[in-house]
Amino acid sequence: MMLREKMFPCQSREAVVTVHNYHNGIMDGYLQHPRLAGRQQIQSLSQMILLLDSLIDMEGCPNPSLPLVPVQYGGKETDTVFRVQILFREHYTWQGRLIWQSENQEMVFHSAIELIQLLDEILGE
Repeated sequence: MMLREKMFPCQSREAVVTVHNYHNGIMDGYLQHPRLAGRQQIQSLSQMILLLDSLIDMEGCPNPSLPLVPVQYGGKETDTVFRVQILFREHYTWQGRLIWQSENQEMVFHSAIELIQLLDEILGE
């Protein structure tokens, strides 16, 4: 009999992504997360996904997390700001919410690929 692992919620599961410029998957922006000492520059959607995944790994999901540092929201008026909430991760499947700060819109995603597609669709407009 094969046991299936349960999905567990993660503790430090929200990151803030600020995008200055975006074109065909290439971006100029940064990611903030309670586990990072400051802002981490990001230059592509794939780099953002890999960084988020490594931050979840640091947490040792589902184990308790270390004390968290608050993330500050801000940037230039022309920046696009998102909050990425990864609610569950099972193997390499993510489930969570993408919150578009300036437009006050919330979208649900069921995988990292769906998150990439949502961001590309919004930023590509």
